[in-house]
Amino acid sequence: MQLNTPFFNKVVLFFKGVAMGAANKVPGVSGGTVAFVFKFYEELIYSFKKVNASAFKLLINGHFKSFYNYINGPFLFLIMSGSIFSYFTVSLVLDYFLLHYELYVWSAFFGMIIGSVYSIGKDFREWNAKTIVSIIIGVAIGVGISFLKPATENDNLWFVFICGVIGVSGMTLPGLSGSFILILLGNYVLLLVDSVNELSTIIRNVIMGNFEVFLDPIKMRYLKIISVFTLGSVFGLVTFSHILGYVLKKWHQIVNAVIIGFIIGSLGIVWPWKRTIYLKEQGQFLIDKKGHKIVENYDRFMPNMNHTETWIAVFYIILGIVLILGIDFYGRKKE
Repeated sequence: MQLNTPFFNKVVLFFKGVAMGAANKVPGVSGGTVAFVFKFYEELIYSFKKVNASAFKLLINGHFKSFYNYINGPFLFLIMSGSIFSYFTVSLVLDYFLLHYELYVWSAFFGMIIGSVYSIGKDFREWNAKTIVSIIIGVAIGVGISFLKPATENDNLWFVFICGVIGVSGMTLPGLSGSFILILLGNYVLLLVDSVNELSTIIRNVIMGNFEVFLDPIKMRYLKIISVFTLGSVFGLVTFSHILGYVLKKWHQIVNAVIIGFIIGSLGIVWPWKRTIYLKEQGQFLIDKKGHKIVENYDRFMPNMNHTETWIAVFYIILGIVLILGIDFYGRKKE
């Protein structure tokens, strides 16, 4: 395959969407950070911003091609299809590794975020009092969020919709993890584990011609939940993109400074050496409807450098840094 051909560029854009989708699934990691590091963040925001009254007017009047071009459809289609594909493939692999090799996964992401901070920071030229204060504010918010205590699971559809609106921030705001916010709202397992798994089962059954799956009340409950969550996410995505599009245009450098601060602050969330604290009541672990223990927070600690696994974790941190710097180097060489 030749490089810099239209087809190759489309494949690269699709896999950027895959990376963004995988990042959105992991608590503490932001898909928006991927977009920011891979330098398609502003195009993503401005493309979502085009989903407006004019776009819906074209759609209602049957001008589908004009609608598709108006919203930058070729770009959005590849990014979003990559993200959706990731949720049912790469994300499942990440779930497995988080379960069995949690320390090393967090270490790799920690390293990638450090590499991202360096990659973004060295291109930032507007160092002044306003941008420095903006970075500090971003760091403070990011670190502050990491120490909040999660709520308990709530499957009320209005709350699920709100979770969609708030949770989508991981795609629109680099450094703020939508998945971690869903943990704080108490609905991470419900929305990004149970509902996604049930949706996969429903799709698999429909493809095999088994439409009796729609008679299963449990599966229909999860289908209703993920549908409302998706509507909330779409609403939040369009709303936030309009707000971000405006502030990026008016206060570009200050917004970028806050984003850099968010990304630095997210290091507190993905700190590799932590123990998961689960909610308890009267000495018993609280579990959700699928039998999962409910996360309360994380107990962060300093590693013992005498342990072999600690040095392996350090290796993965370095590997994460090298990976991002390598991608950055390749991108600059390509330009």
